[in-house]
This record gives sequence, C-alpha cells and structure tokens, in this order.
Amino acid sequence: FSSIHRLRTIVTLDNNMPSFTLLLLLCKESRYMTVLELRGLPIKTIPEAIGDLFNLRHLGLRNSKVKMLLRSIEKLSNLLTLDLFASGIHDLPSGIVKLKKLRHLFVEKVIDPYWKGFQCSSGMYIPNGLGKLTNLQTLQALEAQDDSLRHLGELRQLRSLRLLNVKQMHCGRIGESLLQMRCLSNLYVNASDENEVLLLNVLLPSLQKLSLRGRLAEGALDESPLFQAVGGQNLYSLILFWSQLREDPLPSLSQLSNLTSLQFTRAYNGEQLTFLMGWFPKLKILYLTDLPNLNRLEIQQGAMASLEKLFLVNLNNMTEVPPGIEFLIPLKYLALYEITSDFLTLLRQCSAIRGTRWAYSLRD
Repeated sequence: FSSIHRLRTIVTLDNNMPSFTLLLLLCKESRYMTVLELRGLPIKTIPEAIGDLFNLRHLGLRNSKVKMLLRSIEKLSNLLTLDLFASGIHDLPSGIVKLKKLRHLFVEKVIDPYWKGFQCSSGMYIPNGLGKLTNLQTLQALEAQDDSLRHLGELRQLRSLRLLNVKQMHCGRIGESLLQMRCLSNLYVNASDENEVLLLNVLLPSLQKLSLRGRLAEGALDESPLFQAVGGQNLYSLILFWSQLREDPLPSLSQLSNLTSLQFTRAYNGEQLTFLMGWFPKLKILYLTDLPNLNRLEIQQGAMASLEKLFLVNLNNMTEVPPGIEFLIPLKYLALYEITSDFLTLLRQCSAIRGTRWAYSLRD
C-alpha cells in the first residue's frame, strides 16, 4: 500500500472485495482517483469520505447493495458519470443537482428482468433543481413528476432519455421539452399504465432509437412527426410495446426506410400483417411478440430485402408458416418461441425454411 496515493483507477472484478475498511482507506489516501467502479459489490454503505475524491470522474455502483447515497456526494464537482443502475439506492440526495459537470446519470431499477409485464422498471425522482444539470447527456430513468418535467427542457444536451410513469396529461409538456433537445438520439417513454395514451406529436430529426411503452391513439402513426419520413429520417430502431393498435401499422411505418430493427410487443390487435414489396429495405431484425389475434403474416417478394433475423414469439392464433418467408433470402436466423406441437410439425415439413438456421420452444 506504499503507492496507494498514486492510484487513479479502481475497477473491481471480484464481488467479494474490497471491504468497507479498504474503501475508506482508498478514499482517504487516493485523493486524485478519477475512476471508482464498484459494480456488483455486496457492500451496503460507502464511506462519507468519498466526497473527498475531488478529482473523481466516474462512480459506479451498478448492481451493488449500497442503499443510500451520502450527502458528501455533492462535493464531487468533477464527476461526469454516476451509475446507480439496479443498486439498492431508492432516493437521490438534494445535493445531486450541485454536480454541474455531470453528463451521465443511471438510476433505473429493473422490476421484471424478462420484461413481460407492463411496468418492468422504475426510475427516480430528481429533487428540485433538475434544470441545473445542464451538461447531462444521459438520463436513465426519470419518473415523470410535475416538478421535474417543468425543468426537463433545460437539459438541452441530452442524447439519451428514459421517462417512466408518464400520463397523457404530461405529454404536452414533455413534447415541448423534447423540442429543446436538438441532439436527442435515444428516447424511451413508459406510460403509467396500459390504458394511458401516449401523445407525442413532435419533430425530432436527430432521433435514432425510439421505444414507446403504452397505448397509442388510432391514427397516431399517421399524425405524429415521429413516424413520418422527414421526422424519422434518422430512425433506425423502433420498439412499440402495448400500443393496442387496431389498424395495421405497417403502411404508416413503411415510410421509415432507414429502420434496421423493428419490434412489436402487444402493439397490434388485428388479425393480419402484410409486408409489401419495397417496404423496410434496410431492416435486419424483426420481432413480433404477443400479438394475440394475429393469424396471418404474409411477406411479399421484395419486402424486407435485408432481413437477417426474424423472431416470432407467442403468436397464439398463427396456424401456418408465414407465406413468402422463402423470399427472405438473407435470413440467417428464424426463432419461433411458445409454439404448439402441431405448428412445430408444420415447420419441419416446410421446404421454405430449409437451409435457414431456426430455433423453437413449445408452449407450456
């Protein structure tokens, strides 16, 4: 330990160490430390002296058992990244807003690791003063609350944002805030419950990844600039959960010609989806999951000409192998999960998928 004062970076690889005593020693003796990564550690507290690490740029407590963030954290004036993802911490100290240089804040907790239910994760409320964190580029995840949303638009440097527990009445203010974020490339919005309608009629030309978890109003795909050719020109990943759409969403979404990944989970209540020639020319990955009424999936020649992976999961009413699947020439992997034994027999007899690597699981 004679050179402990020279330490600049600590990354724990073994979740059995370091002890609280060693951490305290490090905080007192290694004042110039820049990276302290303690992910996965079973420790429940961190030393108050952590606030003395004035040069610290990165503090990682992801998946740790730490239950409380001490007030001394506000002294870390050079901190750029604070990672509390899936830790035991439930509340942020009010002094968090004093970290003016903070760029990346991860505070999300996973409730359902399989993402089967509607509320699969929770975020945190940011104390008064959210607008002071003007250098934030990543905020994952913020619980929607009037006080926080009022200042959300002041975070103009945001690149990645996850919003949870959003109500329809919040959407107007959220939309106004999003317009201020000219660099926003990744947006995830989770409604407060499965019947709450998400209305985000905003033009976000820099957006690359969009995930919406909640009900969409009929016509939203045609009316919102998010899904238009101009507004979605840079969008390459789109995930729709629990949208409960009655009309076929594909004609509207086919304008998003740069999509490389598309996922529907409980997003569509109709009976048929048809991919027409020329649609989704760059799409490489398609997930169709938990579409209870879907009984026919048709793929025309020339549709999804770049598709490499197709996942069909828990499509209870499908009784035939999708017509036109043989047109997916680049297809490298086909996954069919939660199927019946009768459907498995059809797959084994289907000449259209010979030569394609495929996997399956049977329904319980």
